[in-house]
Parts: sequence; structure tokens; C-alpha cells
Amino acid sequence: MLLLSAIFTGGCATVQGPPNPDDPLESFNRAMFELNDTMDHYAFKPVAKGYNFVMPDFASKGVSNFYSNLDDIVVFFNQLLQFKLHAAAITSARFVFNSTFGVFGLIDVATYMDLPKRNEDFGQTLAVWGVPSGPYVVLPFIGPRTIRDSGALLVDWTYFDPVFKRNTLNQTIANLAIKYTDVRAGLLKASNILDESIPDRYAYVRDAWLLRRQYLIYDGNPPQQEDDFNEDELFDDEDLYRDEQSLESRPEAESTAPRDDQVVDKKILKETPIKTNMEITVKGYKPKGKKAAPQADQNSTDNEPADE
Repeated sequence: MLLLSAIFTGGCATVQGPPNPDDPLESFNRAMFELNDTMDHYAFKPVAKGYNFVMPDFASKGVSNFYSNLDDIVVFFNQLLQFKLHAAAITSARFVFNSTFGVFGLIDVATYMDLPKRNEDFGQTLAVWGVPSGPYVVLPFIGPRTIRDSGALLVDWTYFDPVFKRNTLNQTIANLAIKYTDVRAGLLKASNILDESIPDRYAYVRDAWLLRRQYLIYDGNPPQQEDDFNEDELFDDEDLYRDEQSLESRPEAESTAPRDDQVVDKKILKETPIKTNMEITVKGYKPKGKKAAPQADQNSTDNEPADE
């Protein structure tokens, strides 16, 4: 409902959000948003309040059902163009039952017969055919669209919508006035919430409308957006965490880290060896140019009594 309120509501945003790559025409679109807001404030909203005041609930509900039933004709043809044959059969059954048992669509009996309402238009058909959406644009008096949906709207009005196709200009204007006055009247509460709680209404309506279009194009199952996420990095982090926990839980007796008494100071290893006057001579080794020192009698030395 908040999305449909953008048809007639816009406004000056006090806080602008970050730019959206789908909205290169943001300056123009904000200006059109303000224009629609001005028209809504001085024309559409007062008329909608008066409509709610004079129309009883059952009557306004009947008007909504009537135009929703006519919209099923647009839905049906676009479902055929998208080769959704089962959905097209359901929509055609809806139209037949509501037009007959529902008194020209004033009563929605098809919903109670488990024949749900669908939403299709030629813009969605072009998307299914692979036509790119183009930039987001806000049209005066119409509201949010994309370039693709703007052109598709003319096709729906020209070939499929009975409100436009089989009526004179005056009849078409009268039908549009009644239809969208009823729509705007049903959105009064929603637009009040939007005015009071959203700092940048333009950005909110734009982003919500684009998401809604994706939802409709993919019949409620839009593709998930890919994030910059590396699954291998997640597994590496989990392995590192498990290794850390394993080390913390290992008993001290099983620790492979060297004990304090096994640690050798590297400075000691790098120190220059201390020189002494003691020489250790290998037996039988005679240095060149020097005479071997006389060796003491081993036996006499061993036989000397030790000093007491």
C-alpha cells in the first residue's frame, strides 16, 4: 500500500540518502516527486477524504472490486504472453465468476473459491522476455516507473485495459477519476505513516518500489543478491578457531613448548669464547716449527701420594 501511495504522494526530503545506481535521474525525479506531492496536497488528498466521508465502506469496497475485476483482463493477456497458462486459466475463471456471480465484479467471489488475484502487466512481460529495465523515473501524475515500464504502460492502456480501449475520452477520464480516487482514499492512513516516520520519503519509495517490481517479476521468488563473501575464508577462520581451542584445552604435561630450563639465551650463543692460557694438546701431535714439550712421567705422577 505504501508503494501505491507514491502515485499521488511525493515530497521534499529533509535528509537525502546515498545515491542509487538505478537512479541516475535523481534530480529530475525528486522534482517530479515534489510536483506530485503538491498536487496530492491541494487536490487528490482532499478529494479522497471527501470520498471516504460520503461513501459507506461496502460501496467503496464494491468500487475497488469492480476495477480490480477489469484489471484481470490486463493480467490475463500478459500471462498468456509470458506462457503462464495455468495462471491464465485461473485469472480467466476469476473474471467469469466475478462478472456473473459477483454482479459485474462488485463482489469478489473468486477469492472465496480459492482463485487468488494475480498481478501482471506488460512491463513484467518485457522483463520476462529479457528487456532491461532502464533507469528509474518518476512520471508526473503517475508516479514511480522505469523506462521499460513507462513504455509498457502505454501498451496496456492501448490494447488490454477496457477502461481505455472501448470508451470515449470523457468516459475514460471519468473512469480514471473514480478508480484512482478510490485508490487514494484507501491509502490515506498509509501516506500519513509515511509522512511522519520516514526522513527521506523519496528514497524510501524508490527503493521499496524497485524491490516490489522485482518481487512481482519473479512471482514472489526474486534471485538473492550476491554478497562479497568468501566461503573458503569462513572455513579457514573456523579451522583457526578450532586449533586455538585445542591448544587452550591441552594439558600442560603434553605441551610441546620448551621449558624454561631448556631455553638457551641467544646472546650467550653469540658471545666470543673466553681465551685462557691452558692448551689442550693431542698426544703425538707436533706443531710445525715448534719442539714438542717434554711430557711428564705418567707413572711417577700417578705414584705420588696425594696431599692430605
